[in-house]
Amino acid sequence: MRPLRGSRGRSVVVGTVTLCLAAGWALQTPGGVSLVVPQPNINATVAQNILLSVEYSCQGVATIEWKHVSSWGTTSIVEWRSGNYVNISTVYKDRVTTFENGSIQLRNVGMRDAGYYFVTVMEEHGTNAYGTIIVNVYEIIYEDLHFVAVLFAFLAAVSAILICFMWLCNKSLHLFQKKTTHKLTASTTEEIELETIEC
Repeated sequence: MRPLRGSRGRSVVVGTVTLCLAAGWALQTPGGVSLVVPQPNINATVAQNILLSVEYSCQGVATIEWKHVSSWGTTSIVEWRSGNYVNISTVYKDRVTTFENGSIQLRNVGMRDAGYYFVTVMEEHGTNAYGTIIVNVYEIIYEDLHFVAVLFAFLAAVSAILICFMWLCNKSLHLFQKKTTHKLTASTTEEIELETIEC
């Protein structure tokens, strides 16, 4: 006995509709936590302050935790429950400020602060959300500053030489005009004397 063609197709359709309804119901159930990381990459220089910015939303009370992972290991930075306690690691005690939206500010960053920053938002009902921010920290390259200083000194020297050259040209022109005026005056005087003698 062979199966009817339409029964197999109907069971697939019924299964798909049931699955879609279950997914829609799960999405509409209250609770859950969402987390947005607006700037997943941050570039900073040594001694700069940086803001590790996130935005979370949830129905209940959330616990926020930040960790730093780098080649030096994993370090817990801070953990707090919204409206309650704040537990900052002793390594970051004077360098971290927490914000109600889940963000933290890290002051006076160094080369060891480069790496991955993981934030976890845990809702009291057991729903979690995760985010990652990559931080690159660069040293101020003093060779570049040295190059700028040398270039500035060179331009200043060239400017001084050009100013001296222009001053000399101006002085020479002034002397030339003075001599020319003196010669013209002398020749005019001679002509007047000659005219007087001829008369």
